[in-house]
Amino acid sequence: MIQKLKTFFSDVKLELKKVNYPSREELIGSTWVVIITVFIASFFLGFVDMVLAKIVNLVAR
Repeated sequence: MIQKLKTFFSDVKLELKKVNYPSREELIGSTWVVIITVFIASFFLGFVDMVLAKIVNLVAR
């Protein structure tokens, strides 16, 4: 059991050495893309929600 754990953590260490981490500039650029996408999606969904609420209110009258 202990040998399996040693092997597992050894394999994990080897795999982590293969990971290609992004540079600071790439990370900042990707973060801005995510933030802008979230704002665009939230404004769009808020607008659609407002329009649908007005439609439902008109139909409910």
